Amino acid sequence: MTESQILDAPAEVRPLTMAVGAEVVGVDLADVSDATAAWIRAAWLEHGVLVFRGQHVTREEHIAFGRLFGDLDVQAYGSVEGHPELLQITSSPDRPVAAVRWHTDVTWKTTPPVASILRGTVIPSAGGDTLFANAALAYERLTDEWRQRIEGLTAVHDRLHAFAHRWTPVEIAEQRDQYPLVRHPVVREHPETGRRLIYTNRTFATRIEGVSPEESEAILDHLERAIMEPGVQCRVRWEVDTIVMWDNRFVQHCVANDFWPAARTVERVTVIGDSTYTGELVATS
Repeated sequence: MTESQILDAPAEVRPLTMAVGAEVVGVDLADVSDATAAWIRAAWLEHGVLVFRGQHVTREEHIAFGRLFGDLDVQAYGSVEGHPELLQITSSPDRPVAAVRWHTDVTWKTTPPVASILRGTVIPSAGGDTLFANAALAYERLTDEWRQRIEGLTAVHDRLHAFAHRWTPVEIAEQRDQYPLVRHPVVREHPETGRRLIYTNRTFATRIEGVSPEESEAILDHLERAIMEPGVQCRVRWEVDTIVMWDNRFVQHCVANDFWPAARTVERVTVIGDSTYTGELVATS
């Protein structure tokens, strides 16, 4: 953030780690002015992840806050009744814990989301934290040899890779028609900061193009381990009415699967991507 933005700050920013993330104190997300929204956006670009505690907002206010930063995605599955922009994610003894592997949201689209804004609604008494990793710092910490090795490569991303186990063969065929394979660069440049970052994840990226299967696995595994390095991460402990906003172009995240048999429910709005970046559809025979 610029010096003037710091001096004119409507709230306090407390970094979670030197790598990524900050807690914002003193903002009511139910009533955000244009000036405050611009200040939040600058802090979000700088820290990648922003945490807002004690936000007693309605669903309508959650949606309105998201719209300050762009158009919102309409959820095809799992939306809250009457609020198609809100995705409800529940984990319980009867439902598997979601998002337990490191990933960037929705990289199976040609234009993945710019941001995700998540609110805690049912939070276990212990466990269920979300971990975030600075994918640019993870890239910078790769050796020169590894950076050269992955330069110019592309990876194939597939929605079915994460979700096909839920569907029948007929549903899988329908999903494949609706969501074809997509390729993204292994190293992506952030469109606003210019930082280069790792853009593969084991949740959706299935293979590296133009290399052997063995080489593909080695690259995907190495880059996942770079994201899993604690030195590039922060950890967010959830409370009811905590809201977390992250830059989906900059960070990866995963949920700690350590709260069974408790339940956990969060609700998310997603700021859709724009023309500053698009991947490509993969032709299939």
